[in-house]
Amino acid sequence: MLWIRRVLWGLLLLIALLAAALYLGLRGSLAQLDGEATSAVQAPVELLRDERGYLTVKAESELDAVRGLGFVHGQERFFQMDLMRRNAAGELSALVGAKALPLDQGRRLHAFRQRAERILAGLPAEQRRLLEVYAEGVNEGLQRLTVRPFEYGLLRQSPLPWPPPDSLLAVYGMYLDLQSAQGRDDLAMALLKSSVSADWYAFLTQHSADWQASLDASPVQALAIPASPWPWRALSTACSDCELRDSRDIGSNNFAVAASRSRHGGAILADDMHLGLRVPGTWFKASLQWKRDGREWRVSGVSLPGTPAIVAGSNGHIAWGFTNATADWADVVALKLNAAGTHYQTPQGEKPLQRRVERIAVAGGAPVEVEFKDSEWGPLLAAPFEGYALRWVAHDPQALNFRVQDLGRAASLDEAMKIAVGAGLPAQNMLVADASGRIGWTLAGAVPLRHLPDLDTPQDWSVAGQGWQGYAGFEQHPRLLDPVDGLLWTANARVVGGEMLALIGNGGYDLGARGQQIRDDLRAAPKHEEASLHAIQLDRRAVFLQRWRQLLLEQVLKPEFMAAHDLGAYRGFVESSAAEAAPDAVGYTLVRAFRDRVLEQLFAPLAAQLEAKQLRVRDLKWVPETPGWALLQARREDALPKGFKTWDEFLRQAVLDSRNAVLKKTPALADAGWGQHNRAAIQHPLSSAVPWLAAWLDMPATPMGGDRHMPRVQVGSHGQSERMVVSPGREEQGILAVPGGQSGHPLSPFYRADHEAWLQGQALPFMPGEMRHRLLLRPGS
Repeated sequence: MLWIRRVLWGLLLLIALLAAALYLGLRGSLAQLDGEATSAVQAPVELLRDERGYLTVKAESELDAVRGLGFVHGQERFFQMDLMRRNAAGELSALVGAKALPLDQGRRLHAFRQRAERILAGLPAEQRRLLEVYAEGVNEGLQRLTVRPFEYGLLRQSPLPWPPPDSLLAVYGMYLDLQSAQGRDDLAMALLKSSVSADWYAFLTQHSADWQASLDASPVQALAIPASPWPWRALSTACSDCELRDSRDIGSNNFAVAASRSRHGGAILADDMHLGLRVPGTWFKASLQWKRDGREWRVSGVSLPGTPAIVAGSNGHIAWGFTNATADWADVVALKLNAAGTHYQTPQGEKPLQRRVERIAVAGGAPVEVEFKDSEWGPLLAAPFEGYALRWVAHDPQALNFRVQDLGRAASLDEAMKIAVGAGLPAQNMLVADASGRIGWTLAGAVPLRHLPDLDTPQDWSVAGQGWQGYAGFEQHPRLLDPVDGLLWTANARVVGGEMLALIGNGGYDLGARGQQIRDDLRAAPKHEEASLHAIQLDRRAVFLQRWRQLLLEQVLKPEFMAAHDLGAYRGFVESSAAEAAPDAVGYTLVRAFRDRVLEQLFAPLAAQLEAKQLRVRDLKWVPETPGWALLQARREDALPKGFKTWDEFLRQAVLDSRNAVLKKTPALADAGWGQHNRAAIQHPLSSAVPWLAAWLDMPATPMGGDRHMPRVQVGSHGQSERMVVSPGREEQGILAVPGGQSGHPLSPFYRADHEAWLQGQALPFMPGEMRHRLLLRPGS
């Protein structure tokens, strides 16, 4: 027995030594927080952190401030930055192996690495130098780590340096995230248009007259149901992916009040950008201070690791924030190919397709070569759509530059409006508030000028005069300044109508219920302050679902039906807990599930038709709620889904089916609070590969409130990537919180620093707090 004890003690000692070695190795990759380090800065730079890791960079020049920001990004977030550039360039397989090949092959269609290198060479010298200095700072920070970032140890890889073009790749990553359709929307719309009559196409794709809240108050008239028969009465309803969405994406919110509508007399901006939530988060909080032209500047807010800019924030003169414009930034060209498929027709005659071979490195395997074909308008789409080319803003030089950096030095609303025109980023609704009390909206980004008969379906560009004719200048750019009521809001829905809408098109606008609820919240109070705007960001009232709740209570849940299927408790929950998307709201879960089931079954034939052509119903630029609700009210016999004799029977079955789906996740109805079906899924990208580390790497799977059609957007791994409220010149009263923490290292005190406050809706300060750590960068080699 003695030898057994000795062996056990030896094993325990070995495990302890291995654990200690692992711990010490991990600690070696922690960012340096205190002391001194040499750098290529021109003058000493202070890197200060408060108790949550909120960074302050104090420098003598903007370039030194950017170098300091790069240094910290390189130490705290390099793996995140690496994934962003590799995702855009189609180079993930070289890091993680063959499982990333399908994604890489899709990304190589765009040749973003080659484009980034060409665009960098053509940038103004000041912007190019900015990216060079930032890249040098990133590499300095990475090299100062004692041990490579821990993720590379798990992958048995070494990090590659950060060259200047990779900051452009990081922006391309945002294009892929925010303009993800890449032509599939136009293809799906073309299939729909060819399948139905013109009146049905117009009815199905109309903007909502019930939920619109455009900034210019442009009206929308509801289109009546066509008198002709329902198009899909005799078609199959078998679809494997019938999920519907009321927009191309879940989007973001921003809103502003002018001085006339604020309690302290200053304009206030609120911004919460909705993105995929992950660990570490998208944003890194930073406050940069420097001197320029005899003036001192300080810009604070959220930076995007991989780039040198404060993306949304305040500089004391202006505050700015973004939501995705969700307008139409890409078109599909229907090519006229020759019989061999080697040439295509243009207004100037036949031209050859250009063959391009992309070589993809694969960790642990042989490289893979993929062939693409390019036209003068853009690359040809993958099979089965190889007869079409993609014309996308992201493929043009106008798509990328770092003019957004100039917002940090803008002194007024008017200056910010000029900077926005042609700013090199995915087109955004930009709201600005300035220190004089003014507010304004514009589109930030490049807006193409198009001459096409239809922006929503593929067109033949071999016809002379059809296509894109450059980009909009300042006079053509949409904007709205100084609204009479002192209020502005955007939430990914239609913002304008008339000529401005004709210019920017429809990229799959949100239904509008979220924007309308924000507008109504703003109008409900004569004056606002930071706290009241923050409360709107946290508003989870289910205004949108109330008509569905009323439908259930008044028309579907009749006594005989309830008695036959034991639905007394079901009705009780619908009556008592469907007013908001609270974590414990069972009624909200039930009403939402009922609505989804009704609409999915109603439009299943369309979903099946699209699926047969390798498209999805979610690819459409439409809002199923609008035609779906109208059809429910009309209850036309020909539109009744197959297998049902009456609309009452269909709706009753939807109750039973949706209840059963809820019970599969939570066997007891009383436990089916919305939070049980809407748990936070904020995960590290490697946690699924090493599940034994998931509890350490991921944020807790907390039951969450909020949903799509309300200001507090939260659906699993998608939600408010930051919450910011600030009045320029009154930054000390502002609010800023992110879902995770500043650091990407699980041993860092800042790894989860903001998470609990973000969960609870706590108003963390916009500006950094008392400094707890100081690292001095001294000039040196």
